[in-house]
Amino acid sequence: MTTELGEFLRSRRAAISPEEAGLVSYGARRVPGLRREELAMLAGVSPTYYTRLEQADHHNASDAVIDSLARALRLSAEEHDHLRRLARPVGTVAGSRRDVGPRPAAVAMLMDYPGPALIVDHANYVLAWNDLGHGLFGHGLDFDAPYASRPHRPNLIRRFFLEPDGPELFVDPEGTGLQMVGFLRYSSGLHPDDHILSCLVGELVQRSDLFAELWAEHPVMDCGYGIKRLRHPVAGRMDLAYEAMVLPETSQRIVLYRAEPGSPSAAALEQLARD
Repeated sequence: MTTELGEFLRSRRAAISPEEAGLVSYGARRVPGLRREELAMLAGVSPTYYTRLEQADHHNASDAVIDSLARALRLSAEEHDHLRRLARPVGTVAGSRRDVGPRPAAVAMLMDYPGPALIVDHANYVLAWNDLGHGLFGHGLDFDAPYASRPHRPNLIRRFFLEPDGPELFVDPEGTGLQMVGFLRYSSGLHPDDHILSCLVGELVQRSDLFAELWAEHPVMDCGYGIKRLRHPVAGRMDLAYEAMVLPETSQRIVLYRAEPGSPSAAALEQLARD
């Protein structure tokens, strides 16, 4: 039986070699990575128990077992949390409102922000942007595009994978694509069985071979902060720091971008604001 939990565990077993795990490997291997019994030994559980867990025969793994598996598989903090959610699903995050527009006060704050800013939902649909946010990510789209009905709202992940020039905005399209897929995996763990996410992922898997390949690797990334390295068609090259903050009682994020004052990136943003 194939399950989300089983696929995630198998992908992580395949990504770590016996040598990396401190084991001695004997004989030829039909598949890369750790065998089930090797991971079970490293995590301190029986092979039978681990096999049942990988096949999702039950969802009663204790915190100690989940933590042991995370250590054995060398999971990141985000992957560790994702494993816990898959092994002990509790449904959608309590209190989240997933199919509503942003609060007017949040939009007003967005418009007052001096740099590029967006409000996105859990599937990365753009719900609002200010002038610079529109200029940065919405080239070719009307400013009011985020207020269309889904699926006609802008979606930054769909644009990246399905539009011919989607990757051209980013200096590192390979890393950017991996991050985008990682965010959808992270979000799917927070919102299991979500119709919006399922429709988006289904479309991308069918229409983009690259997305399907990356999705099968099960990357998990929160993408809550970092640096966006862009090659904008109007303003040119820029590096922008960003922070993504969850808006209370929603599954929405407000994403703020900033250029270092006096830098070439700040000059590029000024050029974008003038155009």
